[in-house]
Amino acid sequence: MQRPPVWEGGIAFSLAALTSVLLAVVVSVIVGLAAGEEARGTDLFKYIGYLLPQLCFAAACVFFYRRTKRPLRTIYRPCRWYYLVVGVVLQFGLLFSLNFLNSYFVEFLQLFGYKPSMEQSVPTLTGWNLLPALLIIALLPAIFEETLFRGAILGSMEESGWGTASAVLISGALFSLFHGNPEQTLYQFLCGAALALLAQRAGSILPGMLAHFLNNAVILIMESCGADLNALSLGGTVALYVVSGACLVGSGAFLLLQRKNVRGGMREGRQFFLAAAVGIVVCAVEWIVALVGGFLG
Repeated sequence: MQRPPVWEGGIAFSLAALTSVLLAVVVSVIVGLAAGEEARGTDLFKYIGYLLPQLCFAAACVFFYRRTKRPLRTIYRPCRWYYLVVGVVLQFGLLFSLNFLNSYFVEFLQLFGYKPSMEQSVPTLTGWNLLPALLIIALLPAIFEETLFRGAILGSMEESGWGTASAVLISGALFSLFHGNPEQTLYQFLCGAALALLAQRAGSILPGMLAHFLNNAVILIMESCGADLNALSLGGTVALYVVSGACLVGSGAFLLLQRKNVRGGMREGRQFFLAAAVGIVVCAVEWIVALVGGFLG
């Protein structure tokens, strides 16, 4: 029996989630046995931690596109130039006008005893050390995460006839859940949904790849320079929020008001969630463990 496209998309999600966890555990055990616990704090181990999921994303994408025989050019095809501009403006708005959401969410959790993670998982970023970080932490995720989430998963939803709202919101939720970080859940959901809508409107993941790269790159560069938004003056803070808020509202309105919406729900949604169930459970467990660890830490 021929499976619907969303089945393959769900399998790709489960494959990426499961292999990421298994590979991380195996590598962590091997490193611990071979080099001791102190090796876990080295830059090399941190880079490996960022690289492993990208390898799993790449493997899941290969699986999906070989199974569906869908040409990659269908998602990497050129789009109208202004979608690249919209993607940059949109990501600027998301990054600087919505960063407070996570702060408020963490503050809410702190009322119940939650302790934010203080572990520094980012490798050294000073000087030339920034270059490998930009490659592994900014560029590779922009390529492989967009190819998986907005290319394979969102693409399979669209191919199966999902409505625009359903496809955008569900793919955004899966993107957020996959990262397993309670402190970033809201921001990652909004970014995932926004990039899904951008890919749907542009008919290509290239604008999303550019926006994704710039989001990660700006964060790394700010960390490298020691930039702290909390150190801005009141006037600077207000100006940043006004400009970034205008960018978010303007680019969001541009995308939302285009007449490219597909009506409908989640056709063959049961097939998708059945195929994605393993990945959803794995990611949910990771998220819950991280949340509980914050309360117990």
